[in-house]
Amino acid sequence: MAFELPDLPYAHDALASKGMSKETLEYHHDIHHKAYVDNGNKAIKGTEWENKSLEEIIKGTYDPNAVAQSGIFNNISQLWNHNQFWEMMTPDEKKMPGDLESRVKDAFGTVDKFKEEFSAAGGGQFGSGWAWLVVDKDGSLKVTKTENGVNPVCFGQTALLGCDVWEHSYYIDFRNKRPAYLTNFLDNLVDWENVAERLSNA
Repeated sequence: MAFELPDLPYAHDALASKGMSKETLEYHHDIHHKAYVDNGNKAIKGTEWENKSLEEIIKGTYDPNAVAQSGIFNNISQLWNHNQFWEMMTPDEKKMPGDLESRVKDAFGTVDKFKEEFSAAGGGQFGSGWAWLVVDKDGSLKVTKTENGVNPVCFGQTALLGCDVWEHSYYIDFRNKRPAYLTNFLDNLVDWENVAERLSNA
């Protein structure tokens, strides 16, 4: 069964007042995300991966020693990444739940210190990629960064929060100011209740 482009969990203009414009969502979701869906379906058709889950394909096609990942991996991993990304944001005001805040403070000292590390990871990713807050295999919370479409699934980690730092994610609204985009993401866009739910399910 072919993968499908999921609907956004909010209207295209729902995040505009919080720093992510309708135009960005139209380009990012309707064009870029759709391309990963379409190209991913074409790439796996007739292969051993055709009826596998996104996670199975990602784990099975990721090559840690490759200079460049395969077309199957790149499209399927980016499909998965974006499926998560939209759910991690909200037009509503969502404060960080107490249990999540406690875990973040235990891991990073303060919430502000976590935000600094997350922003540094995203800002320091050379070229395209992602910044993540993950539950590592030992149960600890960590901030990581990955290149291109690589994601925590590749390393047996659970993604709690991810921020897309490909230029198509921020250039319309922030031009080349990636640090400002990351700050706005953390301060205005994150659905902390979604992050907390992911943590409780990890």
